Amino acid sequence: MSIYDFKTLTLEEQEYDMAQLKGKVVLIVNVASKCGLTPQYKGLQQLYLNHKDKGLAIVGFPCNQFASQEPGDKSVIQKCQQNFGVSFQIMSKIDVNGDNADPIYKFLKQQTDGEEIKWNFGKFLINREGKVVKRFAPTITPEELEADIISLM
Repeated sequence: MSIYDFKTLTLEEQEYDMAQLKGKVVLIVNVASKCGLTPQYKGLQQLYLNHKDKGLAIVGFPCNQFASQEPGDKSVIQKCQQNFGVSFQIMSKIDVNGDNADPIYKFLKQQTDGEEIKWNFGKFLINREGKVVKRFAPTITPEELEADIISLM
């Protein structure tokens, strides 16, 4: 199995087949609009701009499971995206932990240490074959990921 075996929904509630990311290096992040780490959107966007032409895709999954820091609807999430100039793919709001965790997050956790997501802005780095190669704690900044991303390109 790989991330290419999953389908999810975009923020606009359109089906999104992760198979369309085949051949790309992918960074998957659970995001939130009202978190102390929300400014990481800026660093994620810069990473995306710096490397999208070399095959980087970033996919953000809004999640409200951590101190209710993504309480809003689609319009609130979009406003946050606009504030940070986000142009990478943002999906619809999901759960990343518990019985209702999205299947892709169940997979991501199984492929790493199996531990629950600890907070907003946890990150998973996926190689061009759709396999999880590394998991990063929320406090690891996007800038700190650049060398790992480049090594997969």
